[in-house]
Amino acid sequence: MKKALIFQGGWDGHEPQLVSKRFAGMLEEENFAVTVTDTLESLSNVDDLLNLDLIVACWTMSELNREYSNNVSTAVGAGVGLAGCHGGMCDAFRNDVQWQFITGANWVSHPGGDGINYTVNIASSSNPIVAGLSDFPVCSEHYYLHVDPAIEVLATTRFPVVPYYHISNKPVDMPVAWTKMWGLGRVFYNSLGHHDDVFDNSPNAAILMKRGMLWAAEGKAFAKEHGLTTKRFLESDAKMF
Repeated sequence: MKKALIFQGGWDGHEPQLVSKRFAGMLEEENFAVTVTDTLESLSNVDDLLNLDLIVACWTMSELNREYSNNVSTAVGAGVGLAGCHGGMCDAFRNDVQWQFITGANWVSHPGGDGINYTVNIASSSNPIVAGLSDFPVCSEHYYLHVDPAIEVLATTRFPVVPYYHISNKPVDMPVAWTKMWGLGRVFYNSLGHHDDVFDNSPNAAILMKRGMLWAAEGKAFAKEHGLTTKRFLESDAKMF
């Protein structure tokens, strides 16, 4: 049985308890043993993290100390998956550049606030996470992120939708969902999820989230099956951080 840890907390406006409950249910449907915690102390023991298959972040803002950040880096680098949505992962720890490096982006704005109508465009139909999904409408925050160019983009949305200073620039297709690697670990992010009901109102967002978490959770087993190790990453990791 695969094991997942969901850590929830931070700003209550992102409904971390409701979102965590939804994600736990998705994983339990796939026979995961899920632990939900409301403390960052759950990241304090690297050996505990290494025993997981998946870490799910549902924590907006706050601060993450360097030890805990390094523990997550080590665990994900060794093959443990990391997944999350909206501010619960890419607006989790604004002062931690290592966290941003691992996850693939950091939030900078949502022009117009909540209640913006926009379209999510499926960008990589060959990827099994989005296989069979069509473009879909969303009414929520329209997330503008600074994004790692190494990500594999699964879905995008067009900016601008509402007037703000950014409209002086050319239109851009902002990533909404993506995958990336961190060492042997698989990372999945979905910028939808400002409120829990986004996943009810836009069912494709829920499908994306579930498929992405399951994909991320397979990294550890894949690495073991193929005899992959972290040896080639460790020297550079020590020099960087």
